[in-house]
Amino acid sequence: MGLFGNKNKTNEGGLMDVIRCDESSYLIWKWRPAGEDANTTKKENSIRYGSSLRVKDGEVAVFVYHQKDGTMQDFIEGPYDDTIKTGNFPILTSIVGAAFGGASPFQAEIYFINLAGIIQVKFGVPFFDVADPRFMDYAVPVAVRGTISFKISDYKEFIKLHRLIDFNLASFQTQIRDAVIRYTKGVVTNIPSDNGIPVIQLERKILLINDTIEQYIKPRLQNDFGVTVSAVDISDVELDKDSDGYRELKAVTADITTQTTQAQAAVNIKQMQDMQRVQMENLEETQRIQREEMQRAQKLQTESANLSAFQIEKQTEVGIAGANALGKISANGGAGVNLGNGGGFNPAGLMAGMAMGSAIGQNMAGMMNGALGGINQQMPPQMPGAVPPVPPVSQYNVAVNGQSTGPYTVQVLSQMVASGQFTKSSLVWKNGMANWQAAGEIPELASLFAQSSVPPVPPVPPVPPAM
Repeated sequence: MGLFGNKNKTNEGGLMDVIRCDESSYLIWKWRPAGEDANTTKKENSIRYGSSLRVKDGEVAVFVYHQKDGTMQDFIEGPYDDTIKTGNFPILTSIVGAAFGGASPFQAEIYFINLAGIIQVKFGVPFFDVADPRFMDYAVPVAVRGTISFKISDYKEFIKLHRLIDFNLASFQTQIRDAVIRYTKGVVTNIPSDNGIPVIQLERKILLINDTIEQYIKPRLQNDFGVTVSAVDISDVELDKDSDGYRELKAVTADITTQTTQAQAAVNIKQMQDMQRVQMENLEETQRIQREEMQRAQKLQTESANLSAFQIEKQTEVGIAGANALGKISANGGAGVNLGNGGGFNPAGLMAGMAMGSAIGQNMAGMMNGALGGINQQMPPQMPGAVPPVPPVSQYNVAVNGQSTGPYTVQVLSQMVASGQFTKSSLVWKNGMANWQAAGEIPELASLFAQSSVPPVPPVPPVPPAM
């Protein structure tokens, strides 16, 4: 609808006017008496003092007085329903009193401004070229359509920017539309480069375009036209898909997409090959370590078997050495072999020597067993079918005349029992025992004394003297 409505205002109460606006849709409307068109006669500006003024909520009535010393204004915000008098119009005190003696009409233009109404203006931006930020040589025609909604919030600021007497809503809407088209074109042109958006994706970015245009337009329309933008609604962003620019850009983009896909596929294949190569290398290294561990285990088993044979060999050598020693003792008449208190050849001493020789052999065998035991502790678990380690041999120390002798194996102690050198009361000790104990109290040795004692050797009859 145009700026000024065609409804006439009636004169009520004789000479007095009723000044009001009955327009249902307007932004700026100028009052005139009933039957008069706007700006046709001076009568519409002759306001009678005492006329009624009615201003609805959401409206403001503006009285404009043109005087020789300048233009003055009165602003009456609704709701208001009262007569025009100097109490409500301070300016009338000087105007009415000086010119007409307080009872005659005064000259004023009366405008009603709609503060509650929202004006909607549809706009369309014809196709304009937008360059893709990646390919500046390829421009695609883009068109934008939408609606802008605005209203007057600061009417005093609005009056400063516009002459109310010359105001025309259709012309004003055209000015708003032209400004919105200009601003929209500038915003959309820069959106791809500012946001890194390909031009061919603009149709899917309506929300981003809408918000960007609204943020850009609001302060500018407020400053340029004195209106407050309540909403910007972009309904469509259209690309000219029949244009050369669109087809060329689409082809280039498709080529790049294909190349990117191929390059990514090559990278993925390379990564998969590298991963497989690393896995194979790890598998080979694992198998190599396993082979070395198996070879080491087999080697230790072989060494263990050889050590057992070495132990037997050494025991044999010790036995031979003992036999040789006994032969020398016999040849020398048993001299120096005496564990008793007498001198000369002593059968008991001979037996003790044999026992000592055997003890030496057994001790060496024990040392070898100890060495094998230490090796077996370090060896890995035996493979199925491997020879088990030789069990350890018990060895005891024997107290003789307050001194520790030995250690002796149970076999040697058995021989010493037979010779009478080791009895139940002999004190013994081995690793693991807290104190020295009598041999008869040790279960392992008690069986040595269960045998019957060897009877004494009968005396040798004297040899008769030779005749």
